[in-house]
Amino acid sequence: MKLFKSLLVAPATLGLLAPLSATANEITVNDFSPFEEISNISPLLAGGEGLVDDHSHDGGFSETTSASFSIDAVVGAIDGDTSTEATVVEYQYNIGLSTSFTGEDSLDVAIDSGSDSAATADNPFAFDTGASLKVDGVTYSFPLGGISMVVGFDTDISASFTGACSYSAFTDYMDDCGTGNTIGKGGNGATATGSYAFDSGFSLAAGVSGQADSTNGLMSKEGTDSYGIEAAYTADSWGVAVAYISDDNAATAETSSWGVNGTYTFDGASLPSISVGYETQETSGTESNGYFVGLTWPEVGPGSLSVGAATAGNFADGATELMTYEASYSYPVNDGLTVTPGVFIEEKAAGTDDLTGIFVKSSFSF
Repeated sequence: MKLFKSLLVAPATLGLLAPLSATANEITVNDFSPFEEISNISPLLAGGEGLVDDHSHDGGFSETTSASFSIDAVVGAIDGDTSTEATVVEYQYNIGLSTSFTGEDSLDVAIDSGSDSAATADNPFAFDTGASLKVDGVTYSFPLGGISMVVGFDTDISASFTGACSYSAFTDYMDDCGTGNTIGKGGNGATATGSYAFDSGFSLAAGVSGQADSTNGLMSKEGTDSYGIEAAYTADSWGVAVAYISDDNAATAETSSWGVNGTYTFDGASLPSISVGYETQETSGTESNGYFVGLTWPEVGPGSLSVGAATAGNFADGATELMTYEASYSYPVNDGLTVTPGVFIEEKAAGTDDLTGIFVKSSFSF
């Protein structure tokens, strides 16, 4: 089914999803903070004994435990070299549990489930969670002197990085303003990272992440380890951040990466905020680079408009750079539902059709 013919199915599918909005109260997706405190008793989610001085348990959450729930639902189609060019429906369900022991710390557990499909270059909207409900990360945040520490498993090495990107990406291509290998660096397993904020708006952060399984071990020559450091400055209307990441993998040569992003917000709602990003990587003497630029108009009717362009990854010097483009409009339907229609174009190598996708994403939080 071709793109524009298949899109005729989208309104009908959205009609089936619409009743979900009647039960939602708030929105955000893939972000479990801040958590909304729950007061109702739920035997299924009961727990938290030993987290407060009073060790009694009445079948509900402890006084220090809160939770958030969110759902993403996406419907759309992609025209190009996908396997079917069919209208697809994807979803993701997230649970975030947060507990504080001292009032200054936070133990966070992310649990998710979703469509049983993985994100690919042809379908960037698959959520890559799998249908089974599973723990997707455990993180403990706490102060250590003046340093804000974050330790955990399946935690990003960039969890303490500040960054300077005000662009809200519609597709994964433009996450972190095109600096996903540096300022938005993920983790390899066990992670420890911390940051220190100066009064001037300047901040420093550093982290380390490594495989902690019984086969490779933590910080061993057999495992994959990453080390990173970031410096950032944030002012009222602008910000800039730069990060360095070193990836050490026993199977391949070490990769060194530099990334920088920045943002500037003009006075007045009629002018867009500007976000830019640049990244360079070197492996065995081969250097590759990528860049991003995005504009966001914060007040266009009831919502906000975003337009972005970026390289489809980092490309070696002399190689043909392939670009991606996207535009999206995000507006709150009510306190519990935000709808974001958008379109993206991804260039493909010569001899292969470019991809053109149109999607509508509905985001719930409660």
